[in-house]
Amino acid sequence: MEKARQEVARLYGNRLRLRVCGICVENNKILMLSHRGIGHTDIFWCPPGGGIQFGESTHEALKREFEEETGLMIDIGNLLFVNEFMQPPLHALELFFEVKCTGGHLHLGTDPEMTGDTQIIQEMRWMSFEEIKAYPSHEVHTLFKHCERLSDIYQLRGYLNESSQLAEVDIN
Repeated sequence: MEKARQEVARLYGNRLRLRVCGICVENNKILMLSHRGIGHTDIFWCPPGGGIQFGESTHEALKREFEEETGLMIDIGNLLFVNEFMQPPLHALELFFEVKCTGGHLHLGTDPEMTGDTQIIQEMRWMSFEEIKAYPSHEVHTLFKHCERLSDIYQLRGYLNESSQLAEVDIN
């Protein structure tokens, strides 16, 4: 646990990162990954995604991240919202897109920046909205505090952050 946390801080900490993330829903369930080394309980569920490399477009990065982490090929739809993730030492601006699976073989992937014993992706699951909301709020991505049901995710617009209140977010 501590080794993963140190590796996360070494690779991603104390600097601003730009990330792309995909909301992939099938049969009313969201594809989610559990990470270790983030937060104080070492359980952190979030949609697949990761950092954009220099010279890579947002769509190229999201397709690469989905394939690395889940084995799936995707088509990318609309930009849904931007989230500012701040859990020191981590700070990221995250662009969330709607995505659809088009192929590939679902399997738990890896983070290529990390070695075998410091991999932070520990589990992958299709989760119902109720399953996600059953976790303590610090064990799931902050986007879920802005939603009461699955359909609310597609109504989020603009900029979200840790201190945003639901009333400030455009949910129709």
